[in-house]
Amino acid sequence: MTVKAINNATSDFELAQASARGDMTAFETIYERHHRRVYSLCLRMVANATEAEDLTQEVFVQLFKKIGSFRGESAFTTWLHRMTVNHVLMHFRKRGVRLEKTTEEGEIGDIQDIVQSIAERPRFIDRIALDKAISELPPGYRSVFVLHDVEGFEHEEVADLLGVSVGTSKSQLHKARMKLRNLLNKKI
Repeated sequence: MTVKAINNATSDFELAQASARGDMTAFETIYERHHRRVYSLCLRMVANATEAEDLTQEVFVQLFKKIGSFRGESAFTTWLHRMTVNHVLMHFRKRGVRLEKTTEEGEIGDIQDIVQSIAERPRFIDRIALDKAISELPPGYRSVFVLHDVEGFEHEEVADLLGVSVGTSKSQLHKARMKLRNLLNKKI
């Protein structure tokens, strides 16, 4: 793939393959497509803009090193999302950083407090409890929650995907988080 062959229709898989072969233009295209989503995810997890910027840079350095291992068995965005989450979790483990509560939108702090309060339980039980709680959400809440908080889409993207207004997306997400909090509190 050459510089001229890269356009908006070029798939992430093709870009990843070209990047693995050393095509810097392909990697720059991947960065342009995905840096906002990676930053948003980091910001939601650490609740600190400066730290999120640093982590985003670290994720893309790691991506540059590991891009050749992307096999295309899942969506590139899913693979990158998992890489980002793992990198941030390793950051917390290495530095003993505590998650902080976020702002008035209740981004991640409340749910994280619940997860931290049951930290003595094995992690697979936490994952099972969270998966079960998410599955108990009404379909509209669940769709917005998964798209925004799990997949990293922004409200405008969620609204477009689901055919609703941005306000509805925000409202559904808030209600989903409140319901999740109640469901997880019952499981403790």
